[in-house]
Amino acid sequence: MLPTDKLELIIRRHEELNARLSGGVVGAEFAVLSREFSDVARVVDAIRAWRSAQEELLGVEAMLADPALDAEMRALAEEEAVVAREKIDALERQIRVALLPKDAADEGGAILEVRAGTGGDEAALFAGDLFRMYQRYAEAKGWKLDILSMSEGSAGGYKEIIAEINGRGVFAKLKFESGVHRVQRVPDTETQGRIHTSAATVAVLPEAQDVDIDVNEADLKIDTMRAQGAGGQHVNKTDSAVRITHLPTNTIVFVQEERSQHKNRARAMMLLKSRLYDAQRQKLDAERAADRKSQVGSGDRSERIRTYNFPQGRLTDHRINLTLYKLDKIIAGEALDEVVDALMTEHQAAQMAAGEA
Repeated sequence: MLPTDKLELIIRRHEELNARLSGGVVGAEFAVLSREFSDVARVVDAIRAWRSAQEELLGVEAMLADPALDAEMRALAEEEAVVAREKIDALERQIRVALLPKDAADEGGAILEVRAGTGGDEAALFAGDLFRMYQRYAEAKGWKLDILSMSEGSAGGYKEIIAEINGRGVFAKLKFESGVHRVQRVPDTETQGRIHTSAATVAVLPEAQDVDIDVNEADLKIDTMRAQGAGGQHVNKTDSAVRITHLPTNTIVFVQEERSQHKNRARAMMLLKSRLYDAQRQKLDAERAADRKSQVGSGDRSERIRTYNFPQGRLTDHRINLTLYKLDKIIAGEALDEVVDALMTEHQAAQMAAGEA
C-alpha cells in the first residue's frame, strides 16, 4: 500500500504552492516555486488518477458481487476489473518512483570529463567518439554544452576533454555514465583486419553551485600562463590560461579555452568546486553503501561499465546485463536514451527494494 499520509502532504503542498503563485510572487522566488509546482503537479495528477481507478474498481467489484448479474455483463465487468487493476498497479509504481529520495544534484547541470585510457591513438579516437555521442545527445535534449579544456590526440580524437553541460535534469540523465568504456573494433590503421581493444574513462560530476561548497581563497594557488596549442592569435601572446591548485586536497584544474583570463579563472573555479563537491558526495555515498554495493551508480570510475563492439554492432552495459544491437544509433546519440532510461529504471528499482527491506 502507498503511504496515504505522504500523499496527503503532497496534495496539501500542491495547494499551498498554487496559492502562493496566485498571490503574485516574482523574480527568483517565482522561478523556484514554479519548478516545484510543476514537479508536484505531476505527482498529484497521478494520485488523483490512482484514487479514481480504485473507485472504478470498487464499483466493478460491487457489480460482480451481484448474483443476479447475467453472463454477458459479468464477462464485460471482469474485463473492466482487469484493466482497472493494471491501471492501479501502473499508477502506484509511478507514485512510488516519485516518492523516492531525490538526489539534490539531479535537476542541475554537470561537468563531463572524457579521457583516453589504454590503447594509444585508438583510445584517443574512441574518446573523441564518446564525446561527440554526448554532444549530440545534449543537442537533442536542448542542453547547452561548453568546452572547458581539451587536449587533442596526435592522430585525432582527444587525450582529454572536459565540458560543462547546462540544462534541466542533466546530471540525472548522465550520472550513470561514469566509469571505463571499452571499445572493440578494427582501427583504420590496421592492415590485417585485426580487432583491437582500447578504453576511455568517463567522469560525470554534478555542477556545484555556490551554496553547495565553500572554497577558502587562502587554500588556493592560482597560476596564469600563456595558452598552448590551437587557439588563434591570442596564443602565446597573453597570459590567459589559468591553473588553480586546491592545496588541502592537491586538486588541480586548468582552463585555457577562453581568450579572457577573467573568464578562464571563473570557469576554473566552477570546475574546481564541482570536483570538490563530487569528492564530498562520493565519500558520503561510500559511507552509506558500506554494507552493500549498489549495482548501478557505485561511482567507481575504475569499473568497466560498458563495451562497444563495432564488428557486431553491439553495445553491452555490464552493470545491468543490457545488450543492444544498435551501436550505430547509440554512438550517434540517437538511441542513448534506451541505455540511460534502463539504468535509471534499475536504480529506481534498487531504491524501492532497499526501502522495502
